Amino acid sequence: MDKMKQMEDEEIVQLYFDRDARAISATSDKYGSYCTTVAMNILGNYEDVEECVNEAYLKTWNSIPPHRPKMLSAFLGKIVRNLSFNRRKYNIADKRGGSELTDVLSELGDCVSGNDCAEKDYEYKELVSAINDFLKELSENKRNIFVCRYYYTDKISDIAERFNMKESTISMMLGKLRTKLRNYLTRRGFGL
Repeated sequence: MDKMKQMEDEEIVQLYFDRDARAISATSDKYGSYCTTVAMNILGNYEDVEECVNEAYLKTWNSIPPHRPKMLSAFLGKIVRNLSFNRRKYNIADKRGGSELTDVLSELGDCVSGNDCAEKDYEYKELVSAINDFLKELSENKRNIFVCRYYYTDKISDIAERFNMKESTISMMLGKLRTKLRNYLTRRGFGL
């Protein structure tokens, strides 16, 4: 099992291509806690998290091949994140659950509207592209903090600890970044 922990992503992906069941355990050993953290930040319920992470391994098994991800962590993160958001929608529909996601969505609510136009595919892709362009303009540190909060839905306290900063500093920085994003999107023609 120790050998599995030391496997490089390319070796793990090759196990998937070889249809070797060890790919799942190698993925779990290397990225299990990462996937669990992503799901927990969205769901806040260990049973749902466990289901989503296990489902992510199955989806990964069914996706590789034909896909050959360049970054296995990002590939897994996207799968876990999407499954977790879908589970969260289901939970909300059943009046269950609660997590950091509510706060994150509330914080970004002023930057991105939820009107019908934003939900159209083309406009959505344009919005994603604009946000990516905005992120490219940020320093690496600010970009990482923004992504931790608004992509991975990390708690402010966890971000502060990870970046060795005060929570108040992180909160203030995120507030300024949201204002910059709102202004940036407005200049790019997105109605908010």
